[in-house]
Amino acid sequence: MELRQLQYALQIAIEKNFSRAAEKLHIAQPSLSQQLSKLEKELGVLLFQRTTNSVEVTYAGTRFVEKAQKILDMVEQLKQEMEDISQMRKGKLVVGSLPITGAHVLPLVLPVFQERYPEIDIVLVEETTSNLEQLTASGQADISLLSLPLIDDSLDYEPVIEEEIVLAVPPQHPLAARLTEGANKTVNIAELQEEPFIALKRGQGFRQIAIQLCNDAGFTPNIVFESSNIETVQSLVAAGMGIAFIPHMLLRGRNELAPAYLQLSNRPTRTLVIAHRKGRYLSKAVAAFMETFRKVMEAERAKNRPE
Repeated sequence: MELRQLQYALQIAIEKNFSRAAEKLHIAQPSLSQQLSKLEKELGVLLFQRTTNSVEVTYAGTRFVEKAQKILDMVEQLKQEMEDISQMRKGKLVVGSLPITGAHVLPLVLPVFQERYPEIDIVLVEETTSNLEQLTASGQADISLLSLPLIDDSLDYEPVIEEEIVLAVPPQHPLAARLTEGANKTVNIAELQEEPFIALKRGQGFRQIAIQLCNDAGFTPNIVFESSNIETVQSLVAAGMGIAFIPHMLLRGRNELAPAYLQLSNRPTRTLVIAHRKGRYLSKAVAAFMETFRKVMEAERAKNRPE
C-alpha cells in the first residue's frame, strides 16, 4: 500500500466521480482506476461501488477513507516537523477563511507575510463556518479564520479581532431618523421584536450570533429572507426588505445601496479567532502566520485609534 493510493481513494470519496478526482490529482483517469483496482485487490474489499452515472462509497470504503485521512494528516505533520528541525523556510500553509470577512482582513495580512516568508506557499480555502470547522478539525486546513462561538470542541483558537456589531436598517426606516435627531441615536434590541430580519443561512457563524442577540433580548427574530452572502443581506436591507445585524468592518460607505447604520445600546461585539485542531503539531509556518496576523492587526488598531 502506498501513500499516493490513500490520496487517490480520499479524492475519489470527496468527488464521487473518477474524472473529477483524476483532474484534481493531475493524473489520467485510467491510471487512477488502475491504482484503485490494485489497492482493492490488495485489501480484498471493494472500496467504491461503480455505476454508469455515479460512484458510491461502500462501508469498507468509508472506514478506509476515515483512516486514510488521519494517516495522511499525520504524514503532513511529520513533514512539517522535520522541515522545521532542518530550518527549512519552504513549505505550504492551508488557510481557511470566511469569504467576506477574509476579503477585508487577509489583503492586509497576506502581502506582509509573503514579503517576510516568500518561500512559503499559501493556499486559501474560502468556505462556510461549518465547513471550515470540519476542514480544520480533519487537518485539511492548517488554520482557519472563524468567529466565536465554535461548535467543534476538537478545535482550539487564539482571539485576533474583536469588533462591534451594529444594526442596519433601510434608509427610510423610522429608526433611521434617529441619526438626524438630537435625541438618543442608539437602539435597544428589545425594540426590534416586531421587525422583519434578514439573516445569513444556516452553517454561517454570524447567523447564530444574530439569533442569540435577539434571544438574549427576549424574543426570536422573524427571519423573512436568508442569504449565504452578508453583502447580499446588506443590499436587501438597503432595498427596504428588512433589518439586519452587521459586523463593523463590513459597513458600506454612503451610496445608494447602503443601509443606515445605528449603534446598539448594549454595544455587542463578535470575536474573530484563528482556529486549529487541538493537539495538532503547529509548524513554524503556522506560528509565523499567526504572529504576522497579530502584528498587522495591532498596527491597524493603532492607526485607526482616535488621537
